[in-house]
Formats: sequence, C-alpha cells, structure tokens
Amino acid sequence: ISLFRNSIMEKKSSISLNRREFIRQAACAAVGTAAMSCAIRDLRFMNAAVAQSNTPTYKALVCIFLAGGNDSNNLVIPTITSEYNNYAAIRTPVLAIPQGSVLPISPLVSDGHGYGFHPCCSQLQSLFGQGRLAILFNTGTLIYPLTKAVYNSTPSKRPPQLFSHADQVTQWQTSVPDQPALTGWGGRCADLLNAVQPGAPVSLNVTLAGANTFEVGNTVSQYSVSTSGAISLSGVSGTRLQALTNILGLPYPNLQASAYAGVANHSINSGALLNTAILNTVDPSGTQQFWTTPFPGSGTFQVTTPTSGAKFNSSLGPQLKMIARLIEAGSRAAVSGGFGMKRQIFFCQVGGYDLHSGQTDAPAGGSVLNGAHANLFAELSQCLNAFQSAMDQIGTLHSDPSFAQRVTAFTCSDFGRTFPANGQGSDHGWGSHHLIVGGAVHGQQTYGAFPTLTVGGPDDTSTGRWIPTTACDQYFATLATWFGVDSGNLTTVFPNLGRFTSPNLGFI
Repeated sequence: ISLFRNSIMEKKSSISLNRREFIRQAACAAVGTAAMSCAIRDLRFMNAAVAQSNTPTYKALVCIFLAGGNDSNNLVIPTITSEYNNYAAIRTPVLAIPQGSVLPISPLVSDGHGYGFHPCCSQLQSLFGQGRLAILFNTGTLIYPLTKAVYNSTPSKRPPQLFSHADQVTQWQTSVPDQPALTGWGGRCADLLNAVQPGAPVSLNVTLAGANTFEVGNTVSQYSVSTSGAISLSGVSGTRLQALTNILGLPYPNLQASAYAGVANHSINSGALLNTAILNTVDPSGTQQFWTTPFPGSGTFQVTTPTSGAKFNSSLGPQLKMIARLIEAGSRAAVSGGFGMKRQIFFCQVGGYDLHSGQTDAPAGGSVLNGAHANLFAELSQCLNAFQSAMDQIGTLHSDPSFAQRVTAFTCSDFGRTFPANGQGSDHGWGSHHLIVGGAVHGQQTYGAFPTLTVGGPDDTSTGRWIPTTACDQYFATLATWFGVDSGNLTTVFPNLGRFTSPNLGFI
C-alpha cells in the first residue's frame, strides 16, 4: 500500500495541471495561510520558479527532527564561572553537568560569554572548531516578536497551544503558528523550486521517517524510503514480479482499473530505479564499510563519558546513512546512472527526547553524566559527524572538492524544556538551541541571544520556559534563501516573516 501511495503522490506531482484545476487547488491551500490568500498570488509564486530553471548546482536540505522536545539547556552549557554557577544552582542535583566535564568551544566572534557542549558531544565540538557547525540560540514558534511584558499582558500575541507536543510539532513543520496551514514549509519550498528540474525521476521531498507535515506541498509530495531503500511489494520478486508487471501493462477497458494498474506499474519501476541508483554505495558485507566514517547502527554507537562505555543501537544513523546514499545518487548525473537532481529535501526523525524522568542516572544514585539524554546526545554527535564525513567522501567520488558546501543539515524539535528539573527530568518548555551543519555554514559561531539563566528572570515565562528571541520563521527563511528561494517569494513560503526584523540570520 505504501508503495502505491508513493507512486500516486509522484504521479500527482508530475501531471501538468490545467489552469482551472491549479487555481482550485491553490485556493484550497490558501484557506489556511494568510500569505497565500488568493490563487493569483499562488500562480505567480509557481511561475517565479521558471526564472530559476537554469540553476546549475545541486543542493540539499536535511531536517533532523528531535522528537519529544530536546532539553538544549544541557546541549549548550555556560562556562564562565558566574554564569555556570547560575546554571548549576537551578539544575543540581539531577540535571547539572559538572563544570569540568563540559567541552568548551571557542567562537570566532565572542559575545562576552563562554559556552561548551555536553561531554557526550565531542564530535560536535570538533565540527564547531572546523567551522562546519553553527549554534542558533533560543529559537521557537512565534507569531510576533515577544517580550516577557507582552507575553504576560497580551495572550493573543502568543502562539496557540504552547507546550503541546502535537501542536508545536505542526507549528515547527509549517512555520505558520497562527493559522491551520495545509502545507509544510519544506513542501512550499519544493513547490517553488520544482520547476528547476522538470521530469525528475524522484520527488524533491524524501522522508526516512514516514509521513510528515514538513514536506507536504501543493504539487510536490513526499516520497517515503526505508533505511534499506525503496519500499517494495512484500513477497513479490523475481518471476512473480515480472508476471505482475506484465499483467499491469495490459490494456484495461475500465478507467479505474487502468489508472490503478498504471500507478502500480510506475511505483514498481520507480522503486527499481532508486534501488539500482544507490547500489554503488551499499556496504559490501557486514564487516566491510563503504563509508570511510561508519554510521552508527545496531549496537555500534558508544557513549564516551568518564563513567560509561556502553554501546547502543541507533535509529538516526541508518536514516542518515540512507540519506547520504540518496544524496550521492541524486547529485550524480543521469548519464552516470544517477538522478541528476538539482534540489532535494530530506526528513528524518529520532524519538526519545520527552524526558520527564530518567533524563540522567542521578536520581537512581548514578552519575548525571549518564542516562537517556547522554545516550541521545552521543548518538546525535556521532551521526552528524559521520554524515558530514560522507558528504566529503561524495565530493571525492564526484571529483567535486566543494560538494560538502551543497548539503546543509539542521535540527528541529517540538520545543525546549524547563530549566528547573521536574523531579527526575524536565518538563515541556518553549525556546531551544539548534544546530546547523554543513560546508556552506558560517560555522564556529553562535547566532541569536542566549537567555539569562534565571527562573523568573527577563527571558522566561516565570517557570523556566524560555521565551524565544528568534522565530522559527527567521531560522527557516535563512535556510530557504540558501536553498534558492528568492527574496520576492520568502513571504509566500513564510507568511509571518515580515513581522520580524531580520529575515536572514547570516549563519549560511
């Protein structure tokens, strides 16, 4: 069923809509988005992509969603003694990482503060030092710029349903907090740029984590791929598959049956094409790796803290590994057996971040350096490092030393978490710190404003939930601009962007 659904989506996105049908679809989408309030504007939005059809280079965006709400208060930790003491006073004894264990970083431009990564993030520390990783402080869903005074005095200025998983995930993935949008911002970017590669053999939007809102567009639909490749018909292969293909190719007098057969046949062919294109990056055996820096997988990634050396399974590693394989195939020219894509957007997701309890081992008498959160951070750090190494390796394969500049990975999450512990973990928060990784990133720098680490201080809701000082709209518009969305269409993709002073944060 998934196979047929993927193909149906591809079919819909590849069909040239006549003017009446396009306006009907655009009008439906416009119901939920103020900036797409009429079909004429949407038509102009799509036609604008034609002007960019000569885009020569490949680019990819990779969204890594940390599902459950990441406690980034322990991802980036203050290192100046007075500021660390504020941190420790609130987070001790359950959540405070010892000052001597924090991995310090040295931003190229100092903001007068000192920062470090969680001790399980040595690879992130290295990527930051190489200038390939940037940190964006205190980002979250916003309708308007919001101070604490306005937060308290004008509830209508707040995004709806704060601290709710489902609602905040939707708002992060649509970037339209104040209206029921029917599309995601990744889907809208893909709609705009779809014209740069007419007749693309696969969708611009590929998901390794099933259906998501982020990649839903009006004309471009997400293509679901497993960590093993294209989803195929279970139990149908060899002669049986050939027989089915022959049957599907027969003429059918019934239009519905004919359409169904065409979709099924297209789905089988597309899956076979994708699986063939990624063959050259398959691991030859269980003991031999294709990628020079192995991706964490089953029982392979290790938590390297002073008190733990255990190995764990990774769900993120196999997803990023398949994305790397798809990027290699997508960016390879069609004459060389690749897809010859110019733009691709990928989505992957790792869960487990909703840590109300068990965030560290401290409540059970163990070390604050160990626990579920340390495991997640070790996984994220090692996986991002392997992925960046893979991009370098693809550059070597393609004789393109600047290839790593064409791929940018970035993190998202439901929300941050409360600064104080809620007993054995942390509760749902709001603003959060995020990572942007890639060769084009202006790395070894921090962006945005780090909050004052005081409960009841100037930057929280009075309960240690940070009020974002940077909007998701600004974060994503910066990425979209690099990806190829021109300034004239930014507010179509991000309808609320004009409410914020800086549409481009400068991190890429």
